[in-house]
Amino acid sequence: MVKKMNNEEIKKETQEEIKEEQKVEKEQVENKKQKKKKDNKEIESFKEENKALQEKILRISAEMQNMQRRYEDEIARLRKYEGLEFAKEILPTIDNFERAIKLDDTNLEDELSKFLSGFKMIYTNLVNILNAKDIKEIDCLNQDFDPNYMEAVLTAKVEGIEKDKVVEVLQKGYMYKDKLLRPAMVKVSE
Repeated sequence: MVKKMNNEEIKKETQEEIKEEQKVEKEQVENKKQKKKKDNKEIESFKEENKALQEKILRISAEMQNMQRRYEDEIARLRKYEGLEFAKEILPTIDNFERAIKLDDTNLEDELSKFLSGFKMIYTNLVNILNAKDIKEIDCLNQDFDPNYMEAVLTAKVEGIEKDKVVEVLQKGYMYKDKLLRPAMVKVSE
């Protein structure tokens, strides 16, 4: 049996259906809004993460450039002073040649004098090589004493010479480019 509905009942039922549909539509709109908010939050989160990653890339790039610059500076410094150890090792040989050459000043026999003239030639060649490699002797005789380049081994009172003047060089000092290779050992006036 089919139940007959009157107009009022149909109206009531239709209104309930409309209300139900409106409620569903309202929920759908609310869900869409929430989803949009969620999507917006995710987008903002991605934007912030992207910005942070870009900043990190910039920092890493700058750090790599700094490392490259430091590396190049270190290589340039090493190249600049590449002969330093060799120069330090050869200085005692130069000193020995100078001592041998001083023997010639004592009017030795002709044969020994000829022998020492060979030493003088070798010494001159060595000094020329050192000069070509920018290894220079520190000129300190009759100069003011400079503790940065000289080491005072002895002091003496010398008439007619001011205080703190170098009166004798006991061992020559040398510079390699702009770096002290070995300080000069000197005798200084009091």
